[in-house]
Amino acid sequence: MFPLRDSRPCVRACLLLAGLTGGLVQAQEARLAPADDAAIRAVVRAYVSAREARAPKAIEALFTADADQLVSDGTWRKGRDALVSGMLESSRKTGGHRSIRVESVRLLAPGVAVADGRYSQTGLATGADRAMWTTLVLTHDPRGWRIAAIRNMLPAAQASPARP
Repeated sequence: MFPLRDSRPCVRACLLLAGLTGGLVQAQEARLAPADDAAIRAVVRAYVSAREARAPKAIEALFTADADQLVSDGTWRKGRDALVSGMLESSRKTGGHRSIRVESVRLLAPGVAVADGRYSQTGLATGADRAMWTTLVLTHDPRGWRIAAIRNMLPAAQASPARP
C-alpha cells in the first residue's frame, strides 16, 4: 500500500487552478462584441450632441436613473435629475464646446462596459481651453446601453523620475 500523506497542499493547488480557470472562462465570456463597441461609442456621441444642444430630455434618455457624475472641480452629482440640471448649469456658466474622443471601450462583465476618452472643452467663457480625461461606465438594459457613471479628470502633471 501507499503511505497516506498530507493532501492539503494538493487540495490547495487544485482549488487555485480551478479558480484561475474559472476566471479565464469568465474573462473569455466577457468580450466586447463589435456591435456593442459601436453602440457604446454612439451613446457617447449622442451624449456630447445632447449636451451641446443643451437638450435636457435627450441627455436624460442616455442615463440610468441612479447615474452619477464626479466632475473635475470635485462636485459629485448623484441621480439623473441632478446630473442633467448640473450639466445644463455648467454649460450655461462656462459656455464653449465639448467633445469626447473615445480611446478605448472594454467589457467589464456581461452588460457592463467602461469607455475612456479625451474630453476637451474649447471656447470657454474664461478664454482658456481645457484638456481632460473622462471615464464613462455604461450598463445594458432592454433599451440598450445607458450611462451609469461619469468621472472627469484633469491630467496630473507628470512627475519627474526619482533620482537614485
